[in-house]
Amino acid sequence: MSEKRSGVQPSGKERHFKPEELIVSKTDLKGRITYANELFLSLADFSEKEVLGQPHSLIRHPDMPRCIFKMLWDEIAAGHEIFAYVVNMGKKGDHYWVYAHITPTFDAAHKVIGYHSNRRVADPRILKQTIIPLYAELRKIEDSTANRKDGMMAASKVLAQKLSDAGMAYDKFIQSL
Repeated sequence: MSEKRSGVQPSGKERHFKPEELIVSKTDLKGRITYANELFLSLADFSEKEVLGQPHSLIRHPDMPRCIFKMLWDEIAAGHEIFAYVVNMGKKGDHYWVYAHITPTFDAAHKVIGYHSNRRVADPRILKQTIIPLYAELRKIEDSTANRKDGMMAASKVLAQKLSDAGMAYDKFIQSL
């Protein structure tokens, strides 16, 4: 399922960080990185100079469903926080899973001026039992259409139906795992 992204081929090698560590990044309204802590830089194999001003999608892993990112962006652009499991890919193709908490950053007038993300170690049991199979299913749906947008919308509908069948919103689903 993995494909090339910007000339980088996923290596299949997983990177890890410690449970007490926290990956932090901040972006502007267009998702361009304005801050990345040392752990972010170390896991992704980038220097600060290489990431500042670049789109956060710089670390997007091709196995990450586009419909999940669309939902994330829709929520934070509306001024809401969101939790999600995300697989990222570093400069050399290594990947790492995170449990992300993404929030909008507000100015004094409560206008959204950017975004802030804190990421913790993802629970391997939750990844194996729920997230990896779900994301594989969503990516298969996304890849089944000739048009990327149509695929993303089809996968979004499947995800929405799964959540409806479970009787919970996405945030409640993630927090229930």
